[in-house]
Amino acid sequence: MRVLITGVCGFVGSRLANCLTRREHDVAGTYIRETPELTDVKLFEADLLDLAALERAVEGFRPEVVVHLAGLSHVGESWSRWGEYFRVNTLGTENLLRTIAGVRLVMASSAEVYGHVPEEDQPIAEDRPLAPQSPYAMTKAAAERLALMQGGVVVRSFNIVGPGQAPNFALPSFAGQLAEIRREERQPVIRVGNLAARRDFLHVDDAVEAYRFLLEQGEPGETYNLGGGRAYGIGEALERLIAVSGVETEVEVDPDRVRPVEIPLLLADTGRLHALGWSATRTLDEALKDLWEATFGPESTRTESC
Repeated sequence: MRVLITGVCGFVGSRLANCLTRREHDVAGTYIRETPELTDVKLFEADLLDLAALERAVEGFRPEVVVHLAGLSHVGESWSRWGEYFRVNTLGTENLLRTIAGVRLVMASSAEVYGHVPEEDQPIAEDRPLAPQSPYAMTKAAAERLALMQGGVVVRSFNIVGPGQAPNFALPSFAGQLAEIRREERQPVIRVGNLAARRDFLHVDDAVEAYRFLLEQGEPGETYNLGGGRAYGIGEALERLIAVSGVETEVEVDPDRVRPVEIPLLLADTGRLHALGWSATRTLDEALKDLWEATFGPESTRTESC
């Protein structure tokens, strides 16, 4: 199968590309700024806002499936970059859809589009009405509608975690601070935001396997939740990460890290994905161990099962 991945050098994109090439798919990807180091992947430099560059990538590769992972994805940052998030996530998706008419699409969205859901109504099913509460979530909800109108498969990711995640997200930020403490580059104090929120964490390699299932078997025009099916407090995840690192530290709330709106709980109902034969096989502790090893020590030697 000929698969084009937008954002191929990202957290999920690079691992998905490696997974698919190992399974002998023909893979290409778009990137911006730095050329990714990927083997057996045809690369195209193409910003989502550059329609001509997207057209060159699609015409140059002629994909059978497009997995759309490119975009801006930090909830907290979206409050100060509203316009940029709208242009990239919504108008950029519209540009992509204009170039791939008739091509199968799998698009990454986010559980943030559900907004605040009462605990008694969780885990959240895909037919839950959307109520986005951040600029980021609003842009993804709009992009979803565009994709579904063209028969795309939408993937609402909950909290994916593991090696390679950008350091401005919570757990990689904690790991980075712990590594600095371990190297005696900072005082033994971790600065954090809201630790009370509970999230459904999923190892990035389980997420990659889910994308593989969905690009092969996902129903056109359908939405699928992607999560592990269990919620952990951010504070508990931090405690587990500290235990993995072996670092002694204090924890201090930084007001600048507290978001204007924080959804207290997001827990996935993943029944639709399970019906395709997918299930999560890795634990939060495994994800934290792999994250820590990639941050402080040698790259994790885990063999990806995809």
